[in-house]
Amino acid sequence: MPLDIDRARRDTPGCTEVVHFNNAGAALPPQPVLDAQLRHLHREAEMGGYEAAADAEETLAHTYAAIATMLGCAPDEVAVVENATRAWDMAFYAMAFERGDRILTSPASYASNYIAMLQVARRTGVTIDVVPRDEAGQVDVAQLASMMDDNVALIALTHMPTNGGLVNPAAEVGAIARDAGVPFLLDACQSAGQMPLDVGALGCTMLSATGRKFLRGPRGTGFLYVRRDWIERLEPPLLDLHAATWVAPDRYEIHPDARRFETWEGYVAGKIGLGVAVDYALEWGLDAIFERVQRLAAFLRQQVAALPGVTVHDVGRVQGGITTFSTEPMDAAALKHALRAHGFNVSVSPRSSTRLDAEQRRLPDLVRASVHYYNTRTEIDRFCAVVRDLLRAAR
Repeated sequence: MPLDIDRARRDTPGCTEVVHFNNAGAALPPQPVLDAQLRHLHREAEMGGYEAAADAEETLAHTYAAIATMLGCAPDEVAVVENATRAWDMAFYAMAFERGDRILTSPASYASNYIAMLQVARRTGVTIDVVPRDEAGQVDVAQLASMMDDNVALIALTHMPTNGGLVNPAAEVGAIARDAGVPFLLDACQSAGQMPLDVGALGCTMLSATGRKFLRGPRGTGFLYVRRDWIERLEPPLLDLHAATWVAPDRYEIHPDARRFETWEGYVAGKIGLGVAVDYALEWGLDAIFERVQRLAAFLRQQVAALPGVTVHDVGRVQGGITTFSTEPMDAAALKHALRAHGFNVSVSPRSSTRLDAEQRRLPDLVRASVHYYNTRTEIDRFCAVVRDLLRAAR
């Protein structure tokens, strides 16, 4: 059945205020997510933060169950943390790397992830090997297979890069990792909430994601999936009295499930809102969401590419909801600022956010316009008309 877009827009207060094409930054939350957060914040104000959290124990437990349903895993394989970077870092820095180990990654790696790899390489002497892209711009699966050897300690892949429209073939990468017995860390920051994510089909050992992007959840929320047979092999880089129990003056025991990657203090209202956001996405159906997002993004690319002075820089056999482009008369920051004044939200994807990709493809800073299912073709038409007028005035 087609999505009820009128209902989706009624559920989204921001749709009456702005044309929001910055869903890859932070999507507009639906009313149920906002209501859930506000209810809990009022409870904290009325009765105290600890007491409100204790009363919300079942609701908080549901957040883990909802994420597990979305990912096709068990709730005890899920940790809820502050953001996607913290989720990714808690998994990555828990790896026991040694000199001579190799990390395989792709040119689309996000800056925060690659900086962490560089730091570990400096500390331990591991090698970072970048798998080439194929003719479509995605990670070359055949090249990845040829690069596998006994020294590969981790495959780290960004599923949907912050720029370029690309959806990397994660399941094919997962099959190679599984056959080799190598852990596979998937950054699903942009794909969670935009498309179905079944960790069994993807073959990932670990998966990190955020709440604020296509899941339409609260800022300050993220989650980490770790496959059960790997949880005990990973010692988190940070521990507290939630992640571990102090059992004797000279001894502690780490939590046996994925909660070992959490800390005790957190944004309780956000954690509740995250569970509501996942429920809301599942209610609409992630297959249906992705189908609509892809159709809207394809229309946006086509319309933007037809504008004089505009170059679209998207690649990939499969493309998602992110469209990136540059313009001749205006740089990305100037166009973003001008669009905001006309009621359109976009973002800038700087070269430094995906430096390997940017340098290989000689990309400038890019305007990033990212659509979601509550956006419309009418909004895209209006957007393109304003971009055309702004560029014409700048010449």
